[in-house]
Formats: sequence, structure tokens, C-alpha cells
Amino acid sequence: MTHNGFAVIISRDLRLGSRRRIEALLPVAFFVVAASLFPLGVGPESNTLRQIAPGVMWVCALLSAMLSLNSLYASDYADGSLEQMLLSTHSTILIAAAKAVAHWLMTGVPLILVAPVLGLLFDMSFSAIVALTLSLLLGTPILSLMGGVGAALTLGLRNGGVLILLLVLPLCIPVLIFGAGAVSAVDTGLSPRAHLYLLGALLLITSLVAPPATAAALRISAA
Repeated sequence: MTHNGFAVIISRDLRLGSRRRIEALLPVAFFVVAASLFPLGVGPESNTLRQIAPGVMWVCALLSAMLSLNSLYASDYADGSLEQMLLSTHSTILIAAAKAVAHWLMTGVPLILVAPVLGLLFDMSFSAIVALTLSLLLGTPILSLMGGVGAALTLGLRNGGVLILLLVLPLCIPVLIFGAGAVSAVDTGLSPRAHLYLLGALLLITSLVAPPATAAALRISAA
């Protein structure tokens, strides 16, 4: 696949997402609602909110990203578009990579943009909000890449959404730990660089491993 074909798939998925606005906005809406409930339930104590903020924000972001994974390949599989892509001369690996990038643009980027505003609800400092934004910037692409593997493995199966959660969530635990750890480090006066470097390393490894794994799973599921 040429770079032009890579961009065409991303543009196509973004156009389809814009036509299904409710489905596209569901992850960010869940993120906002779920994260906003914690200050109401825990109370207005600033110290308590700052302590729970890293874990709450990252758990909500992780679950939000999982919401849209079931439809990552399902609609293309149902209308035959995926089969045509796999039968074409385009590289299946780059098809998988393009789908993951499109998913991140539709789900990960809105979460990154909304997170600083939600951070104010938890009385997070400016440096903690910056660390949260950077950790989401590095971590959310990993969720999309890993989610693509799970979506491909469960393609065409009943209750695929539940199976994706069971497959992907355990693999995303390191992302959750390092992402929340980066924000917690700032709150304790430490540098978040170690956690951010580890997230960057995970992103690099996942970018190399996930697309080939997704491509293999697609060929098996669509066979």
C-alpha cells in the first residue's frame, strides 16, 4: 500500500465516523460523565480528589477507548468492505495500522483534549495536568493498537464486545500503571519522565508488533 492508500483508509474511516456522530461521541461522553461522577461521590475534599485523580482519569480513559473497539472492523466485515481490502494488493499490515490510527483520531484525541478540563474538577495542579495530557498522548495510541488486535480476533463472533474486553484489558494494565504513575509522580514532587519514557517504549513496541498481529488475525477471521 502506498502512503496515499494509507491516508485514504484513514480519511474514509473519519468520514464514516462523522456520519455516525452518536457512536463516535459515545467514548468521550462516557469519559466525561464517568470522571465527573467521582468528585460528586467522593466529596469536595481537595487532597482526596488529587490523590484519586490519576487512577480515576486513566481508568475512565481506558474504558472509554474500549467502548468503540467492537465496531472497529465489524461494519466493514458486515458490508464486505473488509474482504475487498484484504483481496486487494494493499498490505494487510498497513491496513491494520491505518484503521488503528483512524480509531485513535476519533477516540484518543478527543479524550486528550477533554482531560485537562476534567483535571480541574479534581483540583489538579498545572504540572499534573500537563503530565496527564502527555501520558494520554503516549498511552491512548497503544490502546487503539492493542484494541485492533482484539477486534480482529473476535471478528464475526457473538458477544464480541465482551470478548474484546477480556482479551485487551489485561494487556493494557502496564499502560494504566505507567500513565497514572506519571501523574502521581508529579503530585509527590518527582519527575514523570521515567513513566513517560516507559510509555514511549511501549508505544514503539506496540507499533511494531500490533499491526502484524492484527493483520494475521484479520486473515484468519475473514477466511
